[in-house]
Amino acid sequence: MRDFLFRLFYQFPIARWVPIPLRLIVGYGFTAHGFAKLSRGPDTFAAILQTLGVPGPHLMAWLTILTEIFGGLAVFLGAFVTLVSLPMAAVLLVAIFTVHLRYGFTSVKLLAVTATGARFGPVGYETNLLYLACLAALVLGGSGPLAIDGLIKKLTPLGRRSTPSPVSDDGGL
Repeated sequence: MRDFLFRLFYQFPIARWVPIPLRLIVGYGFTAHGFAKLSRGPDTFAAILQTLGVPGPHLMAWLTILTEIFGGLAVFLGAFVTLVSLPMAAVLLVAIFTVHLRYGFTSVKLLAVTATGARFGPVGYETNLLYLACLAALVLGGSGPLAIDGLIKKLTPLGRRSTPSPVSDDGGL
Protein backbone atom coordinates (compact mmCIF):
# COMPACT_ATOMS: atom_id res chain seq x y z
CA MET A 1 0.00 0.00 0.00
CA ARG A 2 2.78 2.42 0.93
CA ASP A 3 4.57 1.81 -2.41
CA PHE A 4 1.30 2.46 -4.24
CA LEU A 5 0.89 5.76 -2.38
CA PHE A 6 4.47 6.76 -3.20
CA ARG A 7 4.02 5.95 -6.89
CA LEU A 8 0.77 7.91 -7.00
CA PHE A 9 2.24 10.77 -4.99
CA TYR A 10 5.43 11.11 -7.00
CA GLN A 11 3.77 10.63 -10.40
CA PHE A 12 3.43 14.40 -10.67
CA PRO A 13 6.74 16.27 -10.09
CA ILE A 14 5.21 19.13 -8.12
CA ALA A 15 3.33 16.72 -5.85
CA ARG A 16 6.53 15.75 -4.04
CA TRP A 17 6.58 19.24 -2.50
CA VAL A 18 3.10 18.91 -0.93
CA PRO A 19 4.37 17.72 2.48
CA ILE A 20 6.34 20.94 3.01
CA PRO A 21 3.38 23.26 3.66
CA LEU A 22 1.76 20.53 5.75
CA ARG A 23 4.90 20.22 7.87
CA LEU A 24 5.29 23.97 8.23
CA ILE A 25 1.66 24.60 9.22
CA VAL A 26 1.34 21.65 11.61
CA GLY A 27 4.81 22.17 13.08
CA TYR A 28 4.31 25.88 13.62
CA GLY A 29 0.79 25.40 15.01
CA PHE A 30 1.85 22.81 17.58
CA THR A 31 4.94 24.78 18.59
CA ALA A 32 2.94 28.00 18.96
CA HIS A 33 0.35 26.26 21.16
CA GLY A 34 3.08 24.72 23.30
CA PHE A 35 4.88 28.04 23.80
CA ALA A 36 1.55 29.75 24.57
CA LYS A 37 0.89 27.25 27.37
CA LEU A 38 4.47 27.63 28.61
CA SER A 39 4.29 31.44 28.60
CA ARG A 40 1.07 31.44 30.66
CA GLY A 41 2.75 29.03 33.05
CA PRO A 42 2.41 25.27 33.20
CA ASP A 43 0.51 25.65 36.50
CA THR A 44 -2.23 27.57 34.69
CA PHE A 45 -2.62 24.78 32.16
CA ALA A 46 -2.45 22.18 34.95
CA ALA A 47 -5.34 23.96 36.71
CA ILE A 48 -7.40 23.72 33.52
CA LEU A 49 -6.58 20.01 33.23
CA GLN A 50 -7.52 19.47 36.87
CA THR A 51 -10.89 21.17 36.29
CA LEU A 52 -11.45 18.80 33.36
CA GLY A 53 -10.71 15.84 35.64
CA VAL A 54 -7.47 14.80 33.92
CA PRO A 55 -5.44 12.58 36.27
CA GLY A 56 -1.97 13.88 37.23
CA PRO A 57 -2.68 17.37 35.86
CA HIS A 58 0.83 18.77 36.48
CA LEU A 59 2.54 15.83 34.81
CA MET A 60 0.05 15.87 31.94
CA ALA A 61 0.47 19.65 31.54
CA TRP A 62 4.23 19.25 31.12
CA LEU A 63 3.87 16.23 28.83
CA THR A 64 1.43 18.15 26.64
CA ILE A 65 3.62 21.26 26.50
CA LEU A 66 6.75 19.24 25.66
CA THR A 67 4.87 17.16 23.07
CA GLU A 68 3.57 20.31 21.40
CA ILE A 69 6.91 22.13 21.40
CA PHE A 70 9.28 19.29 20.51
CA GLY A 71 6.77 17.40 18.35
CA GLY A 72 5.96 20.62 16.51
CA LEU A 73 9.64 21.37 15.92
CA ALA A 74 10.25 17.81 14.72
CA VAL A 75 7.36 17.98 12.23
CA PHE A 76 8.46 21.44 11.10
CA LEU A 77 11.93 20.07 10.32
CA GLY A 78 10.64 16.77 8.97
CA ALA A 79 12.45 14.80 11.68
CA PHE A 80 11.06 11.56 13.11
CA VAL A 81 7.59 12.49 11.84
CA THR A 82 6.15 9.00 12.21
CA LEU A 83 7.47 8.69 15.76
CA VAL A 84 6.29 12.09 17.04
CA SER A 85 2.91 11.88 15.32
CA LEU A 86 1.55 9.33 17.78
CA PRO A 87 1.85 11.49 20.94
CA MET A 88 0.75 14.54 18.94
CA ALA A 89 -2.37 12.67 17.78
CA ALA A 90 -3.00 11.60 21.38
CA VAL A 91 -2.93 15.26 22.49
CA LEU A 92 -5.41 16.15 19.75
CA LEU A 93 -7.76 13.28 20.57
CA VAL A 94 -7.75 14.10 24.29
CA ALA A 95 -8.51 17.74 23.45
CA ILE A 96 -11.38 16.68 21.18
CA PHE A 97 -13.00 14.38 23.74
CA THR A 98 -12.43 16.49 26.85
CA VAL A 99 -13.01 20.01 25.51
CA HIS A 100 -14.15 20.50 21.93
CA LEU A 101 -16.67 17.74 21.21
CA ARG A 102 -19.47 19.36 23.21
CA TYR A 103 -19.20 22.51 21.06
CA GLY A 104 -19.78 20.69 17.77
CA PHE A 105 -17.74 20.61 14.60
CA THR A 106 -17.26 24.26 13.65
CA SER A 107 -14.19 26.06 14.93
CA VAL A 108 -15.47 29.57 14.24
CA LYS A 109 -18.65 30.63 16.00
CA LEU A 110 -19.21 34.33 15.52
CA LEU A 111 -21.44 35.54 18.37
CA ALA A 112 -21.41 39.26 17.75
CA VAL A 113 -19.50 42.14 16.27
CA THR A 114 -19.13 45.00 18.70
CA ALA A 115 -17.26 48.30 18.70
CA THR A 116 -14.28 46.47 20.22
CA GLY A 117 -14.28 43.78 17.55
CA ALA A 118 -15.65 40.33 16.88
CA ARG A 119 -16.70 38.05 19.74
CA PHE A 120 -16.46 34.32 19.21
CA GLY A 121 -17.99 31.39 21.03
CA PRO A 122 -16.34 28.14 22.11
CA VAL A 123 -14.24 26.32 19.53
CA GLY A 124 -15.41 23.00 18.08
CA TYR A 125 -13.25 20.08 17.00
CA GLU A 126 -12.80 21.02 13.33
CA THR A 127 -9.23 22.28 13.66
CA ASN A 128 -8.18 19.24 15.66
CA LEU A 129 -9.47 16.98 12.87
CA LEU A 130 -7.53 19.00 10.30
CA TYR A 131 -4.33 18.58 12.34
CA LEU A 132 -5.02 14.82 12.62
CA ALA A 133 -5.56 14.59 8.85
CA CYS A 134 -2.30 16.43 8.17
CA LEU A 135 -0.37 14.18 10.55
CA ALA A 136 -1.89 11.11 8.88
CA ALA A 137 -0.93 12.46 5.44
CA LEU A 138 2.66 13.02 6.59
CA VAL A 139 2.92 9.56 8.15
CA LEU A 140 1.44 7.79 5.12
CA GLY A 141 3.03 9.92 2.40
CA GLY A 142 6.34 10.79 4.00
CA SER A 143 7.84 14.09 5.09
CA GLY A 144 8.82 15.08 1.56
CA PRO A 145 11.87 16.95 0.31
CA LEU A 146 14.08 19.08 2.54
CA ALA A 147 13.27 16.87 5.52
CA ILE A 148 15.68 15.56 8.11
CA ASP A 149 13.99 12.15 7.77
CA GLY A 150 15.25 11.95 4.18
CA LEU A 151 18.78 12.88 5.25
CA ILE A 152 18.72 10.23 7.99
CA LYS A 153 17.61 7.56 5.50
CA LYS A 154 20.46 8.50 3.18
CA LEU A 155 23.09 8.44 5.92
CA THR A 156 22.11 5.25 7.75
CA PRO A 157 22.57 1.75 6.37
CA LEU A 158 19.23 0.73 7.91
CA GLY A 159 17.49 3.44 5.92
CA ARG A 160 18.59 1.95 2.61
CA ARG A 161 16.41 -0.54 0.80
CA SER A 162 17.75 -3.98 0.03
CA THR A 163 16.00 -3.91 -3.33
CA PRO A 164 15.77 -0.81 -5.46
CA SER A 165 12.41 0.92 -5.55
CA PRO A 166 11.05 2.49 -8.73
CA VAL A 167 10.20 5.55 -6.68
CA SER A 168 12.52 7.24 -4.21
CA ASP A 169 11.00 8.04 -0.82
CA ASP A 170 14.16 9.51 0.65
CA GLY A 171 12.68 12.95 1.20
CA GLY A 172 14.50 14.41 -1.77
CA LEU A 173 17.67 15.27 0.09
